[in-house]
This record gives sequence, structure tokens and C-alpha cells, in this order.
Amino acid sequence: MKQKLRGVNRQDWHYDFELYRRAVPMHGVEDTYLNVVDLWPHDASHTVMFVHGYLGCLETWEFQINHFVRNNYRVIAPDLRGHGQSDMPDTYYTMDELSGDLYSIVKSLRIDGPFTLVGHSFGGSICTEYALAYPETLANLVLIATATEYPLPKVADFIFRLPASFFRWWWPWRPRWNAGIRVMKRMMTNNLRQWQGKPLMERIQTPTLVVTGERDLYFPREVFEAVGQTIPNAEVYDVGSAKHKVQLERHESVNRVVERFITGTSQQASWRASTGKERDETLHLERFWLSGYRKETPDIVPISDHPITDFLEKSAISLPKRTAIYFYGNQLTYQELNQRANQLANVLIGQGVQMGDRVMLVLPNTPQLIIAYYGILRAGGVVVLPNPDADAETILWQATQTGVHTLITLSQFRHLADGLRQRGLVNRAIFAEMGKAVGPETYAILLARWGISADDQAEINTSVAAEESMDALMASAPSSKPQLYSGGIGNGRTINPEQLAVIIFTSGTTDAPKGVCLSHRNLVANVLQTRHWTPQLEHGEETFLSVIPLIHSYGMTNGMNIPIALAATIVLMPVFELTEVLAQIQRLKPTAVPGVPSMFTAINQTRNIRDYGLSSVKACISGAAPLPIEVKETFEKLTKGRLVEGYGLTEASPVTHANPLSDVSKPGSIGLPIPNTEARIVDLVTQQPLGPGEVGELQVRGPQVMLGYWSYDGLYDRSCISDDGWLSTGDVAVHDREGYFQLISRKRDTIMAGEFSVYPRDVEEVLYENNKVLEVAVVGIPTDLDVVDSASAVEGGNAFGAAKHSVSSTRDEEAKDESTKQRIKAFVVPRPGTNLTTEELLELCRKRLDSYAVPWEIEFRQELPKSFVGKVLRRMLVSKE
Repeated sequence: MKQKLRGVNRQDWHYDFELYRRAVPMHGVEDTYLNVVDLWPHDASHTVMFVHGYLGCLETWEFQINHFVRNNYRVIAPDLRGHGQSDMPDTYYTMDELSGDLYSIVKSLRIDGPFTLVGHSFGGSICTEYALAYPETLANLVLIATATEYPLPKVADFIFRLPASFFRWWWPWRPRWNAGIRVMKRMMTNNLRQWQGKPLMERIQTPTLVVTGERDLYFPREVFEAVGQTIPNAEVYDVGSAKHKVQLERHESVNRVVERFITGTSQQASWRASTGKERDETLHLERFWLSGYRKETPDIVPISDHPITDFLEKSAISLPKRTAIYFYGNQLTYQELNQRANQLANVLIGQGVQMGDRVMLVLPNTPQLIIAYYGILRAGGVVVLPNPDADAETILWQATQTGVHTLITLSQFRHLADGLRQRGLVNRAIFAEMGKAVGPETYAILLARWGISADDQAEINTSVAAEESMDALMASAPSSKPQLYSGGIGNGRTINPEQLAVIIFTSGTTDAPKGVCLSHRNLVANVLQTRHWTPQLEHGEETFLSVIPLIHSYGMTNGMNIPIALAATIVLMPVFELTEVLAQIQRLKPTAVPGVPSMFTAINQTRNIRDYGLSSVKACISGAAPLPIEVKETFEKLTKGRLVEGYGLTEASPVTHANPLSDVSKPGSIGLPIPNTEARIVDLVTQQPLGPGEVGELQVRGPQVMLGYWSYDGLYDRSCISDDGWLSTGDVAVHDREGYFQLISRKRDTIMAGEFSVYPRDVEEVLYENNKVLEVAVVGIPTDLDVVDSASAVEGGNAFGAAKHSVSSTRDEEAKDESTKQRIKAFVVPRPGTNLTTEELLELCRKRLDSYAVPWEIEFRQELPKSFVGKVLRRMLVSKE
């Protein structure tokens, strides 16, 4: 991963190769690595390895990689040593070195059973040597545009004999050669120029397919034709009008013939009997929403078998100097971020953190949070994240439940550490300093978030001893990756992808917070699934504005893990202050803004919003709460940016659904299930699957679904997951025939108005149609509560605070029957400066809703109670009644 590729323009974008790159130790050279792309569908039954030619790179196989992965093959494609993004050791680049590298790949990536080896041009010659050296590892050999020898024209031969200094002056303008000058000369001198394939090919016993193009005149035509004539029992296929790069020029024909050869299908078989076609048809019948996917989005995404921390390491290797974090003017590059994560990992190991030990983070959105998150995981520990709204007592309870070994928090939150120590709950505490980076308003919000008053803060001695200071401890720690643990890169102890990585607590909006247990595979899966939903985002080119809390599941994945996997710059903000957020957008031009509806609602109300340059944003994905249609449409009209609604839950890492970032998205829906995700609607009582248009509970299944809830005894509570893997979400939803799902309500929020069920969002969407409404929340109030008589209603004007508007006189007598279980109440926040009345809202509801769904009562509020991520806390609205 050392150099920028030359002349590589992806034509068939399906999989982001950057996310599947593995570093494999190079044969015979210490501390050097081959760059290898490894895409491994979970049920793949056969492996195919593609080897590029002289001065090429693995990207020349893009059509073959995409095709064979989609058809359920494990696909491996390396860059040869010194080529593409592999290391460039000072060796001779002989055939023994190169074939030895292929064997190193086989062993390092644990290719079990015979596989198919495919080589192009001189890559085919390398494959020939490998087939003779390690025949027991191969099932098939495919040679594409390979020759028995490579005689150069006299002019080319003369040029290659010139000293390296001749090449350096014009090297930046070279053709599409992806190898260094030293590699080019040595591999030509020591290998390609002198290679003679005939005596070798005569000895091949592996079943072999030879593919050529009739217009391939790169070398004399007879050296290509001799390959098929020399290899015993070789099957020869001439694809016709193709030159040397047959696999690119006639990729569909090449893919068909190679797949037929692998499967043993007769050459005379119908083109309609393509392997994988039946599988695709079956998959599309089962997951009927796949027809709504964009061309660039794959139906199935291979889930890499490595820890989540590998994404950070890969970004640090490929783009070490790119800014990883921007925090109020302070910046960290990816190289620095990776080194600091290593330093903290070494600190934790030195302090006794073992594999599987829990380390709790109580930090706002700061660079220290990201460093600590990846440092804990790299040490083999488990990250414990409290829910963003947890107060001190709740955090103490969550630490008790999970058996926390170490606490990492701000020095200003020392009282949390003291409370844990007094109860004997933690062995150590490490304190981070936020410094003076944030302003006083932000600082006050952060203190209030964890229940620290001004008086409490005055009593806290914020000076931290060196043995407890995160900065001081890291300063003396090595920046190399700890030997205790290593994932897919390098040597050492390998982590199991099913191993617990994060315990993240739910917000507890309907029940007591629960610790959701997510494995490395869960986290990696959701990064890969979500990334491939947004193919317009480019590796190393994006900037994310991350203001949603990273200790919330939505922020953890969309605001941290995904941008790090993309080597994007993360603009970190610990709280949503509208003025500062807009200033950051104007200054830094983010291209992606993961957010919540309340954020976009606030942005909509900003005067002259177009002046802040939101046109730079490619993707605004709203999560954590339903996105009102009016908010979406207003935002897109004002900013010209795309705002789409997604859906997820902490138990699913969290993303399961999203609208496409295109004109085909359906406002009001949560979109389609993302790749590898199944979703269905089941009857609320019988749990039997329902069809399009039928309302029931939403269930999901996929690799991102949690291990279970944390139990005090360390076991996983999987009571909400069926034996066959379906997670019950607790949300009432419906889907249409195209596979778009629409969220209606939480099961617990459903209002029983007599014999009728009323879903709050149905009423809320109607109230949002009045442009004087800023925010609204609808709840069901038990009928045993007193109802204010209509005569005492406050009519007209904006009545804030406790002013309640009873409209019971407008109800039918039948609706007042004793059988009524709940009454519908709407809490409305009017837009500032407007004159909103109860009657105009009621009149709108009477026109648009059935009589039983019209609110009994409307209360105006200055604000609604919300969680830290902006989700309305309906339980607080009901409890205050």
C-alpha cells in the first residue's frame, strides 16, 4: 500500500477493494508485505486466485473479481511484490521469489482445499511455475494471454538495458505501469527476458484452460499459440476480437468460459445455464427488494474475517499523512492516530488488561475517544459504552453490570472514577484532558450531560498525576502494535471475529437500558454493508461531520468506523450547537453528515441557510428517530443536498435499512434492507409472516445482529432473537411490493383508542403539514387521568408551558365510551414568531384523520424532552401527566 496506482479507473464498481485489502508476509523477506484483496462470501465453496502480469496490478481483474464474488466464489487477487500497493523489497524478483509469494498467500489466508489459479500474461508464467512447485494445492489452472517466452523487439530490448537514470526523468508520465523503476528492470533482467516455458508446460498435470485473443500481437503470435499445444490435454479458447488485455476487453466471454471450466460444465451448454443464475433468481425471489438496488450496490457483501481495528491500520498505511481528525483547529493524521491507538493499547496491556477485559469509556466526541476505542480493541479488550443520556448513577450501575476493569474518562469527571473505586468496581482509571479546545457553552453542556454542577466542578482538582494521565502514559509507551494481539495484518495472536468487541447500552426509551453485545464481525459487517450503500463516497476523498455522539451506536458506526474505513477526515464536535455546526460546514465543506431529525429541523430554520455551502454534502443520512417528510423536503429544497432516512437499532450494529441516495427513494419510508440483510413483517400476535401492505412487527436478520444482551453472569441473553436468527425489533411497520419499509410506531407507543389502534406517526405527519409547527410528539394518555373541560381551554395565540387544550367536546359520544383505553394527546412546539392556535390544528386533523385518531388534547411546549441524540422521550411526556 505504498504508491498511487497509475491509470486505474474502475469501470465495474461493485466492491470497494480498499476495504478487503490484507497484508500477507512476503516470502523470504522480513517485515515486508504483499497487498492482497480477499473477498470471501460466507457460503463460498470454491476459491479463485487471480494473478496480474508484468508492471500491472490486481485492479486489472475488476470484472472477474466482481463476477465471481457475486456467484459465490471466494476471490483472492494479489499485487505482485513491488507492484501496485505491495512493498518493494530490494530483491532480484526471480521466479522462485514470486511463486514463493503465492504459496505464502495460500498459507497466510488459510486456503483450504484445492483452488483455481488464474494468471494473465507473465502472471500466467508465474502460475505455471507455481503449478509445478505446488500441484497438490491446485484444482485448476487458467492461463490468459500467456506465452511460452517473451521475446522483445530490438528497440524495447535496448531501452530496458539503459540505466535507471534514463527512466527517472519521464517516469511520472509513464504508461499504466504500476511498479517501480528498480522492479521493472530487475524483473525484466532476472526473470521475464530469460523465461522459457515450453519445457515447463510439458510437465503440467493440473487441468488447464488456455484463453487467447486473436488480435493479441504483443509478442509474436506463435508464442501464444504454443501454450495450448504444449500443455497436455489443455482446453483452448480463443475469444476472438481481443488484444492482450483479454480479461478487460472481452470480460463477459472470459468470465463465462472460466466459470464453465471450473464447474466442469460442457462447452456446448446453453448460455442460459450460467452458473450462479439460479442462485441469483432464488435470492431475488426471497429478497424482492434487491431489484431496487442501484447498479453499483451488490446484492451480497463479503464480510471480512478480521477485527474492526484493521480498518484504521489500512488507512494509516495507505494514506498516512491524510488528516484523520479535525477538532477545533487541532489535527491528527492517520499515521498519528494509529500510533496513538497502539500506544494506548500498550499502556492497557502494561496495566494488566487481558483479552476480553472490559474497559469503559465515558468521553464526549474528542480525539481521545477514538484513540481509546481503537486502543482498547487493539489490546484485545472490550469497549463498554454507556448510553449518551446516562447520569452518574446509571453509569455506575452499567459499570457494575459489566465488571469494568478500567475507566477512561475526562479529568473533569473524576467523581465517576471515585464512585467506582469506592465500590471496588475498577482497578484503574485513566484521565484525558480536553484542554481549552471547546468553548464555554459547549463545556457547560458537557458537564450537565453527566450531572456535574458548577459547584461540583469547582471542588474537582483537575490536575492529574502522571500515572493516571492518558497523555503522560502514552508518551512513554511504544507506538508499535502490541504483540499480545494482531488481526489480519502481521504476526501474533489472531482474534476470533466472533469475539466480543463492544458492549453498548441502549437508551432505555421504553425499558431499562440493556448492554448490547457486538462482536468484531458485527461491527465489520455493518461498516461493509453501509459503505457499499453509498458508492459515491470515495476512499481518501471524503470529510464527515460527526456531531452525533460516538458512544451511541449510530454515531459509532456512521460517525467513526465508516469514515475511518474510508480514510475520511472526521470533523469532530462534542455537542450540536447550530451556529458552530454551520460555521464548520462553511469552513471545512463536509461531504457526509450523519445526523438525526432534530439536527436537520434546526438547520431548516436558519436564515440564509444557502449561504453556508451545504451543496458540498453528498450524503445526509438521518437515523435514530423517524424523519418527518416535511423536514426532509424542506431541507432538500433549501440546501439542494440529499437527505434520506435510514433505520437501525443498537441490537443490529445499528443499520439495517436505508433509502437509496438517488431520486428513487421514497419519502416517509425507511428504505430498503441493506446488503446481506433480511427483513419481514410478522403478525403482532401469531408471529406469522405477512405480505405487502399488512401491518405488523418488523423483524430483521443478518451478520450485523448482536450476540445478545449482556448478563451479569457473562452469558448472552438472546430472548429477542429466534432460533433461526430473526431479531424482533419492537417496531410496527409495513412494506410495499417493491420492498420499501415504512415505520409506523413502536409497539409500546401504539395508542389503543377504544377498539382502534392509532399510530403516533400517522397523527404527527398530519400536524407537520401546518408550516407553523416546528416539532410534535403524539402519545396515548390513560383514561383514568383527569381531562380538562373544554370550557377551561385556552383559545388562540401561542400558549406555552402548562396551558392544555381539551377538545373533548369535539369527540363523538361513542368515542367517550368507557371502553376507551387511551386518549390521544399531541405536544406541539410552534415555530418562533408564529401565531399557532389549537383550532387550526384540530381542523387539519379532522380533515385528514379518522375521528378516533383526532387528538383529544393539544399542549403547546417550548421544547420537547429529548435524548442526547435527539430522540423524543415519549415516556417522559406520559409520566408527567
